[in-house]
Amino acid sequence: MNKIDNLTVNTIRLLSAEAIQKANSGHPGLPMGSAPMAYELWAKHLKHNPKNPKWVDRDRFVLSGGHGSMLLYSLLHLFGYGLTIEDLQNFRQWGSLTPGHPEYGHTIGVETTTGPLGAGFSNAVGMAMAEKHLAAKFNKEGYDIVDHYTYVISGDGCMMEGISYEAASLAGTLQLDKLIIMYDSNNISIEGSTEIAFTEDVAGRFRALGFNVYTVEDGTDLESISKAISTAKSTKGKPSLIEVKTQIGYGCPAKQGKASAHGEPLGVDNIIATKEFLGWTEKDEFAVPSEVRLNIEKIVNENANMEQQWNEKFAEYSKQYPELAKEWEQAHNDELAKDLINDEEFWKFDNKPNATRNISGEIINRLKTKLPNLIGGSADLAPSTKTYMNGEGDFSAKDYTGRNLHFGVRELSMAGIGNGLTVHGGLKVYVSTFFVFSDYVKPMARLSALMGLPLTYVLTHDSIGVGEDGPTHEPIEQLTMLRSLPNFTVFRPADATETVAAWYYAITSKNVPTAIVLTRQNLPQYKESSKDALKGAYVLVDSTKETPDAILMASGSEVELAYNARIELLQKGVDVRVVSVPSMELFEQQSAEYKEQVLPNNIRKRVAIEAGSSFSWGKYVGLDGTTVTIDHFGASAPAEILFKEFGFTVDNVVAKTLAIL
Repeated sequence: MNKIDNLTVNTIRLLSAEAIQKANSGHPGLPMGSAPMAYELWAKHLKHNPKNPKWVDRDRFVLSGGHGSMLLYSLLHLFGYGLTIEDLQNFRQWGSLTPGHPEYGHTIGVETTTGPLGAGFSNAVGMAMAEKHLAAKFNKEGYDIVDHYTYVISGDGCMMEGISYEAASLAGTLQLDKLIIMYDSNNISIEGSTEIAFTEDVAGRFRALGFNVYTVEDGTDLESISKAISTAKSTKGKPSLIEVKTQIGYGCPAKQGKASAHGEPLGVDNIIATKEFLGWTEKDEFAVPSEVRLNIEKIVNENANMEQQWNEKFAEYSKQYPELAKEWEQAHNDELAKDLINDEEFWKFDNKPNATRNISGEIINRLKTKLPNLIGGSADLAPSTKTYMNGEGDFSAKDYTGRNLHFGVRELSMAGIGNGLTVHGGLKVYVSTFFVFSDYVKPMARLSALMGLPLTYVLTHDSIGVGEDGPTHEPIEQLTMLRSLPNFTVFRPADATETVAAWYYAITSKNVPTAIVLTRQNLPQYKESSKDALKGAYVLVDSTKETPDAILMASGSEVELAYNARIELLQKGVDVRVVSVPSMELFEQQSAEYKEQVLPNNIRKRVAIEAGSSFSWGKYVGLDGTTVTIDHFGASAPAEILFKEFGFTVDNVVAKTLAIL
């Protein structure tokens, strides 16, 4: 290791350790142990331009072990991404740009939000898939306008998580040779040596998954690290794992190689000892030697030249391939979908009973031509979720132009990969599975919401209407669960018009993910349904009175019960309003005046009808209302029997309404 490289690595170590010490909170072990591999990658291999962090053809860097965030913040500061020394000094403090775990959209240069171990790994697989697809679609001979790598630093904890195994399995199958995993192999977790719970041959596992595997025996050996990265980059047909054997907390004599280095500050005395061990001569805290600044400034300027060369190439590409260049710009500007609100053919459907999953499938196949950057698929359920784009090919190692993604039975990593595809840019992405399996999806859906990613979740077989498959496959609490997520929109449409509205909202959303929850069973079409579904709730059929006797509210398949119960109630002299509520989140965003028009405060007799938990409906039914819902698990029987036995009948809705009157 030459002098300047050694000095820069130690600068990263000490900036990280001092920031954690000042915060009296954080994880110094990973930054200190991984500083050599991170520096070597960023300084010698990573194609990036800090002067334009959003350059579309930059390499992507993912710190999957997000607890080691100070490693990333130190790099972002040194490489000129805008983080100041003051930002480092405010690590983990209120309002700072340096939160405890890296947050996409909050700190410039952070490619994805990481922290839940393995999540970043799955995101990186999605990024690598996006690169392959866009390269296959847009590159022409002499014009490789899409040509970048995705790098990950991932630790033992990430390797233990099932999501990384799922994602790596798919990456190997797809031969994502521009995905390079740098495995910080230090054999330490919070509880001590990994031998207590993790003795597998990680390198052997990744070889079996279809990866090239390289080993660097000494994590401080920059030359060996660089050689491994270069070899991985030059190898085609397989993703790569570089196992770098490190010492957690390297440089701290009292703690290196020990579990105590993982998740607590080193302590003032240990920082002093670390500086002595590393031969550090700077007197001040948070010091960056001038020669380190000059070294990195030179690297940054060289990277800026790389983008300039790319810009010149793209300008020539635009002349040679104007239609492709136009499509590229449209895909990255994300404005293609907005005009569909006035496209009559897009909104037009036959007036016949149909399952909303079937209608959704037809919408996807209408969108495929209107949105050339639409890409998506299912966790081995496309024939059931109706999410296959006809004639658009399958994304595979043999054909990266395919727009149909096959995730296999990997719901959790599907969602994480979907986040990676979305955050990469240039693509409009959907993923799908059965609604009950949103339980598998939820941790990554939460990160979609936290990052503000407009990923669309198509979730079918949405209720006890699944029938004979029984309670393991019949959602009960899942609507409530997804509705509880901040910055997440749940749309449960009742017919074709509402299903189109759901898709229109999803594909025009800029920073909110959407779950479109769909039926297996056929539902009627309502002549009264309208684009007002985009307001989340609207009056489907009103009372003939100025003040209705009661309000019946429902979503999805249960709108039919409310609709027919109104007819029965009229015959009994009770005149009610029927309100369709496809999306509580969108309704809550409406003005107070609109909400009062739909659900007037003075009408307190209300019935909510939904084949799911009652838990979501309390604020709408109030103290004087009631629900026709299900707060227990389902059963195995034909759907029509279950609906009858569990009270989802017109007679029961009528009886419940009369009871509160």
